[in-house]
Amino acid sequence: KGIKVFYYISPQVWAWRKGRIGKIKKTVNKMAVILPFEVDTYAREGFTVDYVGHPLLDLVKPNYSKLESRKKFGLDDSKITIGILPGSRLSEVEKLMPELLRAAEILKKEMPDIQFVLPLADTLEEKNVAEIISGFTLKIDVIAGHTYDVISCADLVLVASGTATLETALLNVPMVIVYKVSLLSYVIGRLFVRVKNIGLVNIIAGKTIVPELIQKDASGERIAQEALAILRNKERKQKIIKELEAIRAKLGEPGAAIRSAQIAYDMI
Repeated sequence: KGIKVFYYISPQVWAWRKGRIGKIKKTVNKMAVILPFEVDTYAREGFTVDYVGHPLLDLVKPNYSKLESRKKFGLDDSKITIGILPGSRLSEVEKLMPELLRAAEILKKEMPDIQFVLPLADTLEEKNVAEIISGFTLKIDVIAGHTYDVISCADLVLVASGTATLETALLNVPMVIVYKVSLLSYVIGRLFVRVKNIGLVNIIAGKTIVPELIQKDASGERIAQEALAILRNKERKQKIIKELEAIRAKLGEPGAAIRSAQIAYDMI
C-alpha cells in the first residue's frame, strides 16, 4: 500500500527462529536495533539498519549514592550487602527463590557479617515473597519502589536471567545469574535457542564475564559457591566491575527513543 514501515526494537532473531528474518524483511523499510551486535545480523540480510542505543540507559538511574541508599533503607554500611532478584513473574519467583534463599543461608554461615535486600518487582506483591521467606531462618529486607537504588547499594546480586541482568550491569554491580524453568520448556528452548550464554550482559560482552547457573546447576550450593568465589577475590570482583563498565560504554549514550523518533520522522 506504499506505507513505510519502521521497526523499533528488533526481534531477537540472533537468538532463536532466524527463519523469521525473510518475512520481516518483506514488510520493513528500516530497522532500529538496541544491541550493538544486531546491526551486523540485519545488515548481512540486506536491511537498512540503525543502532540507536539501549532504552535502559535513560531509565537505570539511582536517586541516591550507595551510602545514602544504605542509610535510607536501614542497612549497616559495615556489612557486605547481597541483593536478591528472583524475577518479576510469580512463576519464576516460586521456582528460583527457594534456591536463592538456600544460597543466602550458606553465605550467612560462611560470612556472618552479611545482609540481604530484595527489591520487590512492580509486578509482585510483598506477600508473594514473604511466604517463601518465612520458610527460612533469614532476615531479608524487602523494599518496594526503589529497585535501582537497592541494586546499586549491593556488593553482589543474585539475579534471575532477564532484563534485570542488564539493569544490574548498568549499575556496575557484580552478579551471579540463575535460570530455571520446567524440563520441557528447557529442552524445547535448547532446540531453538542459538546463543551460548543466556544472560544479556554476557551476550553483549561476547563472553562470560559473570557466572551463569542453569537448571540443576542453579542450586543453593552452586549459587553460594559462585558468590563466595567473587566476594573472596577482590581482584576478580574489580575485573567484573571493569567489564561491566565496558558494557555501558558499548551501549553508547542515552536517548534511544529520541533517535528512533527522528529516524521515523525523516522517513515521512
